[in-house]
Amino acid sequence: MRAVVVNKAGGPEALEIEERPIPKANKYESVMKIHAFPVHRYEVLTREGGSPSVKFPRVIGVEAVGEIYETTEDSEFEIGEKVITLMGGFGREFDGSYEEYALVPNDQLYPVHYNGAWETLATFPETFYTAFGALKATHLHEGQHLLVRGGTTAVGMAAIELAKTMGLVVTGTSRHESNLGMITTVTADNAVLDTNGVLETDEMYDGVIDMIGNPVLENTLSHLKVGGTCTVLGMVTGEWKINDFDPFEFMSNKYLTYYDSTNVDPQLVDEMFDIINTNDLQIPIAKIFKLSDIQEVHKYVMESPRNIGQVIVTTD
Repeated sequence: MRAVVVNKAGGPEALEIEERPIPKANKYESVMKIHAFPVHRYEVLTREGGSPSVKFPRVIGVEAVGEIYETTEDSEFEIGEKVITLMGGFGREFDGSYEEYALVPNDQLYPVHYNGAWETLATFPETFYTAFGALKATHLHEGQHLLVRGGTTAVGMAAIELAKTMGLVVTGTSRHESNLGMITTVTADNAVLDTNGVLETDEMYDGVIDMIGNPVLENTLSHLKVGGTCTVLGMVTGEWKINDFDPFEFMSNKYLTYYDSTNVDPQLVDEMFDIINTNDLQIPIAKIFKLSDIQEVHKYVMESPRNIGQVIVTTD
């Protein structure tokens, strides 16, 4: 089988395709035949050596979709069963999605029912799961108003679509005026321009999901109603610490949390796919590549930041 291995940190050329034997199933792990996976900007950071916990050589990639290729008699899986896997050390503590077959712990394989293409299925696992978990953490109910700051990010678009199925009134934001139309295309009720970290609106919201991060946090909280929750999901700006933040000015009777999708709840996965299938949800795919083009994939992800939608790699 083909596996893309990072032997040492570096540029796109560090992604080296190697021939490896297909792994063997054991009592605790099954072999997943990977059909497709998305590529994330933070995986580029890992390849460059920006994830100190990841030790090389490593096959990176934190999620994949495919089917059970080999398992043991005492597992609950069947050969050919459609599964997804995400997070939980995949592509970080052990080899991940940038390969044709992966050895995955049985408790990190999640059977799914979905009849669409593998490439479309690959847009869902980590992206929609993160958005769905964030919506749960924001504690809103039907009829309330949600602001999704960073509405043209993949997770932002997923949050908008999922929120609308819950009966929320949704506003999405973009830092580029040309992208505002895309926000309403993915079913948001309103779109707001984000100019230099300031939202061009006086509206207040019952809850916020923030993909942009710390540099805009004060402005985000200024649009949150008393008693509301702001759930931070991303750090699009790449700034990880809050400097000179005054909680007495911006946090009075408001709630701030960060949602982390590392620990996956199988029941939440099932609930999420019920919603996806019932409502035929789908976010855009920016481009589809083959596994052999993986170096070009990483270049595209970093050089085309304004492309809307997921970047998908297929192994077929």
